[in-house]
Order: sequence, then C-alpha cells, then structure tokens
Amino acid sequence: MSQPGAPPGETQVPPSNSPVPAAVDKESGRNWLAARQRFFSFSEGNQFLLLAVIIGLLSGMAVVCFRITIEWIRLALLGSAPAPPPMRVLLVPAGAGLVVAFLVQRFFRAARSSGVNQTKAAVYVFDGFIPFRTAIGKYVTCSLAIGSGQSLGPEDPSLQIGAGIASVLGRRLKLSRDKLRLLAPVGAAAGLAAAFNAPISAMAFVIEEVLGTWSAGALGAIVLAAVSSAVVMRSFLGSEPMFRVPAYTLAHPAELLSYAVLGVVGGFLSVAFTKIIGYFRPRLRSLPEWTHYLQPAVAGLLIGIVGLRVPQSMGAGYSFVDQALHSQYTWEILAVLGFAKILTTSLSFVSGTPGGMFAPTLFIGAMIGGSIGGLENHFFPQVNASVGPFALVGMGTFFAGFLRVPITSVFMVLETTGNYSIILPVMISNSIAYLISRKYQEVALFDLLARQDDLELPSMEELREQVVLRVEDAMRKPAVPSLQAGDTLARALEVAGSSPEEILLVRFPTGRWASISRKELRARAVELPKGTLLREMLSTSRLPVLHPDQRLDDVLRYIQGHEVLPVVSRAGSRMLEGVLSLPDILSAYQKSA
Repeated sequence: MSQPGAPPGETQVPPSNSPVPAAVDKESGRNWLAARQRFFSFSEGNQFLLLAVIIGLLSGMAVVCFRITIEWIRLALLGSAPAPPPMRVLLVPAGAGLVVAFLVQRFFRAARSSGVNQTKAAVYVFDGFIPFRTAIGKYVTCSLAIGSGQSLGPEDPSLQIGAGIASVLGRRLKLSRDKLRLLAPVGAAAGLAAAFNAPISAMAFVIEEVLGTWSAGALGAIVLAAVSSAVVMRSFLGSEPMFRVPAYTLAHPAELLSYAVLGVVGGFLSVAFTKIIGYFRPRLRSLPEWTHYLQPAVAGLLIGIVGLRVPQSMGAGYSFVDQALHSQYTWEILAVLGFAKILTTSLSFVSGTPGGMFAPTLFIGAMIGGSIGGLENHFFPQVNASVGPFALVGMGTFFAGFLRVPITSVFMVLETTGNYSIILPVMISNSIAYLISRKYQEVALFDLLARQDDLELPSMEELREQVVLRVEDAMRKPAVPSLQAGDTLARALEVAGSSPEEILLVRFPTGRWASISRKELRARAVELPKGTLLREMLSTSRLPVLHPDQRLDDVLRYIQGHEVLPVVSRAGSRMLEGVLSLPDILSAYQKSA
C-alpha cells in the first residue's frame, strides 16, 4: 500500500530501524542458504570430472615413485657403471627372477597378466573392479624385474597402477556401476600419460584399445586425468620429452620410398615377434605348477648371458634409444641390438615375468629403423638416408605393427620426441606396417593374450573394421508416390486402391511426415465427406524421419511402433528417397551375415 506523501504507484520503504517480522527474516535466510548451496553444489557429471583430476594427481605421484623405485633397484643391483660387472649381469636377473616368481605365485598372481587386458576386463566383465592388491603387486614385482635387467618396460604396469587407484576410489565413493566401469580406463590413461610424459598418446591409446569409443563423457574425464597426471610427472621429473632428437627436414619426396621400405620390414618383423610370443607363452604356462617358480629365473639367466655381449638389450633401454636417435651406432650394431632385444624381450614375457611391452617395442623399432637407414645410406649413398630419422620413424613403425594401434603410434612418436616435422614419413611407414601385420597376423597381440588367458574381451580392432549397415543398405523405393497433406480423402482412397502398400505416407508442406493405413482410410470414408483434406485428418500425427546415411543400429530405436518410416534426403526433408520397415532391416542383417 502506498504511504502518505509517496508518489502515485510507489511504495515507501520503511526506515531501516523498522522491525522486520521474524518469520520473514528466517525465510530469507533459508532462501539465501539454498541459493548458496545450489551455487556450490556439483552435479554427478561435474563430480566425476573432479574425481578424474584427483585420479590423475594420485596416479602421477604413484608412477613417479614407481620410476624412482626402478632406478633405485637398478643402481643397487647392477651398479652405476655403464658396463656392470659380468657376474652381476649374469646372476642378478636370475636371482631377481626367483624372487619375482615367488611373489607372483604366492601373493600377486594377477600381476603376470597384461595390464591392458585387465583394464578391459574391468570395463566389460567385472563392473570396473580391479583389486588394489593387483596394483600393489604390479608395483613391487615390476620394479624388481625391470630394475634387475629383465627386458620389459614400466608403461603397462603404470597403466595398471593408475586403473587400480581409480577403481578403489570409485568403490570407496560408492559410485554407480556405469561410472565405476568408466573409472578404470580413466585411471589407465593417467598412469600411461605419466609413464610416457605423453598425455595425448595415453588418451588415444585408451580410447583406441580399451574403450573403442569417443563419447563426450569418457573423453572429458580421460583428458583431465591424463593432463593432471602428466603435470605431476613433469613437476618431479622435468618437462622435457622422453627422447631428444635433432632437427629433421625432408629434402626430396623420393625419400618417402625409403621409409616405405622401413614400413615393409617393420611390418614383417612385428608379425614374427607376435608369433614367437603367441607360440611359446601358452606352452610355458601349460607346464607343471612348480616350473612357474623357475621360469623367470631361467629367463633371467639367459638374458644375462645375452647381456654379457649385448648389455643394451637388458632393462627398458631408454638411454640407448636416445643414442640411436643421435646416430651414435653403426647400422651393423643397431641390427644386432634390435634382434637381441627381440630375443631378451621374448624370454622375459613368455616366462611370465611381470612388465610391459611398450618400451621394448620402441627400442626394437628404433634399432631396426636406424639399421635400415644406415644400410640404405651405405649401399645407396644417393638416397638421403641416415640413422637418426630412420630410428625415429622405426619406433612408430614397430609400435603400429606389433601393438596394432595406428593412431596412437603416430602420436607416440610425436609426443615422446617433440619432433613434428617427421609426421609424413611416420604416417606412411606406420600405415604399411599396420596393414602387413593385419594381413599376416589374424589376431592382434592384446586379443591373442586375452584368449590365452581364457578371456573373451571385445576386440577393438574388429569393431573398427566391422562393416556398418546404413539405412541406404536396407531401404526400398516406395511403390507409389507419397500423398500430399492437401489431397482429399477421395484422392487418398484412389491411390490406396492401386498401391500394394498397406501404409501410405503423407507429406506436409513444412517437411513433416505422417502415415495412414488403407484400413483407416476406408473407415474414415464412412464417417467423413470425400472432400475432407488429409491435413485435417492427420493434424496431430508425426513420423520420425530417417536419412540414408544413418546407422541401422540407431534406427531400431525410432522404428518401434511404426510399420514404415520415410527416408528423406539431407538436402531437403521433402525429397523422399525411400521407405524403411522392420522387415527391411532384418533382411539387410541376414544378407550381411
């Protein structure tokens, strides 16, 4: 109510010292608190993204400790000299193998399996569950194995450690089953990003090999986890790329032929390496239980014998890859190092010694690539080939052929070296190696290992290569032209009488589509005048509209409840391309089977 003396239409504000009713004051306070609570509250999606950052930070710190532990064990067991004493080289891997085998057989049986496949199993089989005991086992046994000279790398264990941390956090927070399933690959990306100092490669690998999909929810969490993990790693171990390489320039396009040759050699060698592992691993696993206590030790002894002559073939070998990238070896020595690494890595992996294959793969690729570059330069000096660039391209080439992750292999080379000028040779060589590997090795490495472990995990490679059926593969041409919304009931009856179709489509000027059956038309003809327009009869009817390029899998969600749907051009919803029914879809699937 307006107070005396106040302008018309305005209400005088009471003086500040006027008493305010207590009920009004309490209600205002509650409203203020509710507004602040809404402002600071997180939706489930935001909580998940925040958890991804926390997982990245914890995984990064765990991987930093893991890397330091490996180096500490290496110094304690093999010493700091460039060439360790022969007796240490011979006996340390064997002795450590006994300890590792005992720990694996008695306490950490899951530690010997592939961390990649265990993460996939958590997603597709175990509702995101990864025992934290497995992550601890990976940390302990892999630190001892790699530090003692076994020819394995820390990346696969780092991936598993990150996935284990993510899984235990999700269980503690009692997240939903869908979120728990997604947490394992989020942690895997964080662990791999810290291990390689390569967040983009880690993200690409997890999506390419573990998830197989680029959904927005998964991508955001994986990116945040990988980036935060890499930030932690760089804070402790430095921000430099894993390998430092000299500048590279492509002098002439003809040089690409030399890299194509590298792709061919790398492809066939990766097939041979996969077949060696695929042949010996199940045979050693099938031996009596007591032999599993000795297999890592025997492998370590054989590795030590090789290491007496080729000490570079022991351990992860990152420093030797860096030397190859700087052309510090002749092509003959590089070839010896590459084949020696294939031998020692095969011994370590098939014996059940815990560890990863990423670092040995890069090592082999660098040595074989460098040897091919040096060989071409020796016999064909007119070709501008040298060891360093070929070693760099060889890393990605062998990675693409052996692990069968072509996209990750390109990013891996670029991120671990910081050299983006060599991307064209990398793409050409990687593609050739990948295609050769697919041609001559039917099952990819991780799928092969999963089958040997009696796990039926989805093959991401098969999903990528799967033929996708689309609407245009199943649709058929309509028997008669569609009706118009402005047609009369009499015209519709005339068309229905000459059409074999039970359902007739009706097009509206606005691009909306509807349908009417012959039975309904005959029923309406009894009730309504023959001059009634179809738009009056179908004013509220509306059909979903399909396009020729849509996937049939997606169309199944729309076709329920409709006998036939119109397929229209994306250039305009009035242009009818065909019609589609559920029997048409089933027929298309039967033909493709």
